[in-house]
Amino acid sequence: MMKTSNQIKTAALALSIAFTLACGYSSKPAPATAGNIPAISQLSPNSITHGSTGFTMTINGASFNSNAIVNWNGAAMSATTYISGEQLMVNIPAAAIAASGSVQVTITNPAVAGTGPYGGGGTTAETSMPAIFTIK
Repeated sequence: MMKTSNQIKTAALALSIAFTLACGYSSKPAPATAGNIPAISQLSPNSITHGSTGFTMTINGASFNSNAIVNWNGAAMSATTYISGEQLMVNIPAAAIAASGSVQVTITNPAVAGTGPYGGGGTTAETSMPAIFTIK
């Protein structure tokens, strides 16, 4: 029996769909999950006189990732040093304390890219509640 052109086209389409499904092309990546939310318990020092020279601040808390970033009024500080999951250190330049006022200090644990099938998974970036630093 000879197959008609429509039967061949239908068979080819069915094979194409089966191949696509078998290779996972129709799969969606898994969504990112929430990352560790850092928490600040203490800034040391917690105040300084305006116009002082730059200084090193120690931040104590919990759930700091090894790639955590200290934010000074929302701006990421490039000199964050990871000590442990409970402590970070950061160099604050003199320009950041030139005028009196209050500064919000936060910690961000950056997002981690997914390594699962199809590029999914990973974690979202999480930022702590702010701690207030006073410039007198």
